[in-house]
Amino acid sequence: MNYTPTEMMTVVAARALRNEDVVFVGIGMPSAACNLARLTHAPGLTLIYESGTIATQPDVLPLSIGDPELCQTALSTVSVPEMFRYWLQGGRISVGFLGGAQLDRFANINTTVIGPYDAPKTRLPGGGGAPEIATQCGEIFIIMAQSPRAFVDKVDFVTSLGFGEGGDHRQRLGVTTKGPSRVFTDLAILEPAPETNELTVVSLHPGVTRAQVSEATGWPIRFADNVAETPVPTHQELDVLRALHARTKAAHSGSSGAGAAA
Repeated sequence: MNYTPTEMMTVVAARALRNEDVVFVGIGMPSAACNLARLTHAPGLTLIYESGTIATQPDVLPLSIGDPELCQTALSTVSVPEMFRYWLQGGRISVGFLGGAQLDRFANINTTVIGPYDAPKTRLPGGGGAPEIATQCGEIFIIMAQSPRAFVDKVDFVTSLGFGEGGDHRQRLGVTTKGPSRVFTDLAILEPAPETNELTVVSLHPGVTRAQVSEATGWPIRFADNVAETPVPTHQELDVLRALHARTKAAHSGSSGAGAAA
């Protein structure tokens, strides 16, 4: 069955989620991966969005954290201060799922500016709740398409902390959570190396070469001693993902179909 690099990236990210996880979900690709997991192998997955929706089960992917679809399908909706103070800072969320504009070798994320902060080439949407998610969730998954512009040697601005300058820098800053444990791209799966916490390729997607990954990375990327090949998406995973995107497109274009009221 044919699939796109984006579908591959979404599928492998979804597979990492467990049925018992409580996930703080970012909008965009993190949301697609989390909902794919919920609709396939992890029906008990608890999805939490920044607007305060708990255990939401959207039929279509939300346009933003304020999308009515999230409230309409949530078990409960709480205030944003309660969401962050009680749920997030209280250590009740096992996984934070984030994306970004830039990512560096130590998994620091930039969603603030491209270029110098005082005179940026591009001003980005900012962090929202991502800085708190990155430090307070049990662990962090990151999903981003891989290119030299996105995977840089050093981010222009650290919006969300990964491992700082590497090694035990995160711990020295007083952050006790695990931090980024996996990065899912359209080419590979990366994990932090022991001791250094530098992102290292542990799995290549089918047909992808080491040279392609190196060319798409803004630092001399390292490969694990034993690099696996990522299993291809199954028919079920692709069918469910494509149906989810089809419903979303119909709903957001105003066409008839499931979830159109959102």
